[in-house]
Amino acid sequence: MIDHHREHRVHREHTQSFCLLLSAFCLFATSCATRHVLFDDFAYAKPEDLAQHGWIVRTEVGFPGIVGAAWGKESIALIDSDVLRMTSVTNGQGDGTRQAQICQQRKFLEGTYAARVRFNDQATSGPTGDQIVETFYFISPLKAPMDPDYSEIDFEYLPDGGWNHTGPTIFFTTWETFQMEPWTQVNTSTNRSGPLSGWHTLVAQVNRGLVRYFMDGQKVAEHGGKFYPESMMSINLNLWFVRTGLIPGTDVRQWEEEIDWVYFRGGWNQSPQAVEAAVADLRRRSIRFKDTVPASGLTSPCNF
Repeated sequence: MIDHHREHRVHREHTQSFCLLLSAFCLFATSCATRHVLFDDFAYAKPEDLAQHGWIVRTEVGFPGIVGAAWGKESIALIDSDVLRMTSVTNGQGDGTRQAQICQQRKFLEGTYAARVRFNDQATSGPTGDQIVETFYFISPLKAPMDPDYSEIDFEYLPDGGWNHTGPTIFFTTWETFQMEPWTQVNTSTNRSGPLSGWHTLVAQVNRGLVRYFMDGQKVAEHGGKFYPESMMSINLNLWFVRTGLIPGTDVRQWEEEIDWVYFRGGWNQSPQAVEAAVADLRRRSIRFKDTVPASGLTSPCNF
């Protein structure tokens, strides 16, 4: 069995060593000047501590996922002193389902977003086969059906397929707008097939009318035009079941997604390599959390 946490630690050590010179160079380069930065290494003792740094643990029921599912701090855990774990569980029934979500403040628009996450291709307990969505995304509230100012940018991995795709698929989706009833969506999406169990670095550049998606240093999608975001967004991660994609039966099954760190740099397109260098430099200086992104005064509902 692969020791994912040893893999995580080894990656960290190699990344820090590899990036030291680049980090030092960035200290002198104008393009690497830091102004509006969010970085979180998730060095917390308990889920309640997340609130100290602007995170919200979702408790409100509703979309997406299984109707009647619960959301709450029971779905969030801190492990190994610096990894956040989201856990979702179901027995196939709404009242037997718990899903997970955390949200940052709504104060992000143009810049570079990044996270290092661990996807799972199998349930950590119980039978595998449910269509589940493992995510990293940015979103604004929908003020009204087909709201033209709505903004959403998604990394969504479905290890058991779904959304008219069979087998493990990751979707990179940028939204113009949508409405719930009748369901209508206006978005553009790119997808890649294949298993992704393990740690991955996800980066999105949002600048100059284009949204560029990267995974593990490789560009995987580019969207623009009417799909480019107009409104301040929150940074979110969640783990939820597709309501029409559950396997038969009432056996309890549990899924996990883990987050090593989250990073944002306002106003700049940073390459994945520059992101890794910036994170390595922050860790080298024992900075576990940094937030110089100005507050917007906007509410982050954490309910979608």
